Amino acid sequence: MSDESIRLVTIGRILRRRRRLLSLLAVVGALVGYGTSVLFPPRYTASASVLLPGQWEERELLTQVNIATSSAVVDRVAATLGRPGVNGGDLRDRVSAKAADGNIITISGTAETPERAQRLSDRTAQQLVTFAARIAGDSSDPEAATGPEALRQKVVQTDRRITELANATDAGQSVESVQARTALEKLRTALEEAMKKLDQADPATSKAGMVVMGPAARPTGQAPPTRTQLVVAGALVFLLLAVIGHLAAARMNRRPRTEPEIAAALGSALLGRVDVPGERPAHRPEAGGRMNRVRRLLGVDTPWDVPTPQLSGDEAGRQIRYQRVCARLRDRLPAPRRLLVVVPEGDGTALRAAGQLVALAGNDPAPSSSSRGNPALRVVEVPVSRPMVPDSGAESGALVVLSAGSWTAGELAGLAGACADGGHEVVGIVVADTVRARPTPSDGDPPDHAPAALAAHGNATGESV
Repeated sequence: MSDESIRLVTIGRILRRRRRLLSLLAVVGALVGYGTSVLFPPRYTASASVLLPGQWEERELLTQVNIATSSAVVDRVAATLGRPGVNGGDLRDRVSAKAADGNIITISGTAETPERAQRLSDRTAQQLVTFAARIAGDSSDPEAATGPEALRQKVVQTDRRITELANATDAGQSVESVQARTALEKLRTALEEAMKKLDQADPATSKAGMVVMGPAARPTGQAPPTRTQLVVAGALVFLLLAVIGHLAAARMNRRPRTEPEIAAALGSALLGRVDVPGERPAHRPEAGGRMNRVRRLLGVDTPWDVPTPQLSGDEAGRQIRYQRVCARLRDRLPAPRRLLVVVPEGDGTALRAAGQLVALAGNDPAPSSSSRGNPALRVVEVPVSRPMVPDSGAESGALVVLSAGSWTAGELAGLAGACADGGHEVVGIVVADTVRARPTPSDGDPPDHAPAALAAHGNATGESV
């Protein structure tokens, strides 16, 4: 399986096993998004289009776009709006412009109401056209047009004077008259070429003035981000952060999972692993306080990153595992004695496995020459936050039963230290694994407890398992 498949499987496991917590966090994120939308008033955006007739290069269009959002235009817009307390600096962040295809500049204005947004975009477009016409020397501006127009009038007058001089020259073929007429024609030709170059260099002759393509349409919806978008974004952000947090916690997780790691943390030998069918036991009212009830309600009372339980064998196979653990426990004890079965508080799987061990040890027959008998076991749940084990008295020794991957090395070391403080030697460790129970057999199939009884009888007579 590739790394990508593993990540997808991991994310799917988080979504499935932490769905209650993730749903709660998504609701909290949606509420935060709603609160953000309340703090920031809604905004509306209207757009007006300005047409630039003629041929324009891309850099020229960009120049007009920058002019549309410059202080020279925006300050004029603020003056025409006549809103007290609003200046060009306040409007500069609310006005934007961009060049579109077909020599069109789209000017957008954002305001608190649709009417204000429409008025802002229309006034900005009008001021852009006025300012651009003033710069380009449009004929609509008399002061800007006096220079080129006066020059053209002087050229026309000069051309007329040249014609008069040419007519007044002697029509004869003398050398002087021919030279005079030739000089006058050269002067006329030079003036015509100069006027052509002047017309080509004048933008007012090659490009017509800008035109506003109608008033801006009044916006009917809010500008993004809308309230709905903020609510959805808040829920998605909180959900994404929760998933990333779970992945980061799993990457930093140092909880012992393998048998050598668990044995090293508790400082004792592992007696074996037993299987517990994966069914939720009824929670006792006295087990845990308010925080534990909240954890169970949110579904965070069990680790999410434990592997999916494997399909269990029959009841006989599970009983054989418990019998082997009891046999190894007898081999480690010089004589039968009472032991404490220490279970971390909140570890339901380990608690059920400890109950099975106690039941199996209590059903063992009296000691004989071939079997020393099982020790008497008593289960105690110890909180891992502040572990406390009863002092050595009737019981001398402790058997630790726990599930893999649920506790850190420090918590396991704390359990071992609490056992030592109480005068109990940790004689062994049993790891409980959650498995999926097989479907209930039909009436015609032999019951599972029959092979289990045979296996238990063989163990009682001292046969090897």
